[in-house]
Amino acid sequence: MAVTRWDPYRDVLALQNRMNSIFQEFSRSNSGENDVVTTAGFVPPVDIFEDENKLVLKIEIPGMRQEDLDVRLENNTLSVKGERSFQSEGKEENFHRVERRYGSFYRAFTLPNTVDPNSIKADYEAGVLRLELNKKQETKPKQIKVNVGGTKQLNQNQPEAVANAKTA
Repeated sequence: MAVTRWDPYRDVLALQNRMNSIFQEFSRSNSGENDVVTTAGFVPPVDIFEDENKLVLKIEIPGMRQEDLDVRLENNTLSVKGERSFQSEGKEENFHRVERRYGSFYRAFTLPNTVDPNSIKADYEAGVLRLELNKKQETKPKQIKVNVGGTKQLNQNQPEAVANAKTA
């Protein structure tokens, strides 16, 4: 069974994203605009997972060009912003429905102290921006050997242990 860290704000942020989406839909339909094309922002979905060596973020942003993306790390906050503009092959009046979101987006993530800020790698392939953040060497899990039975093995490089063993 995998152990998952509990984040008390994860559900709140998901609810906030849903509420923002609902209000954006409501404001679009009541603003008198044509439903065909709007330039309101969107929130791309993100998957975040980690293992003992790295933290990985996968952000779905299909149709984006590299020059339209801006990834920054500032004050332990990783931010990703960009803009997907509507590029029509025909007249806007010819569209029956436009369900893909266009406009600008901004996502920000506070990084844990275990992440090495100098090791960030970003790759964009098949509409997914993948950010890999390696963990600091000192925060990686270490294997500790456990001695069984009451006997201690003395290390010859530790004179204190040898002196204590002789006096005991």
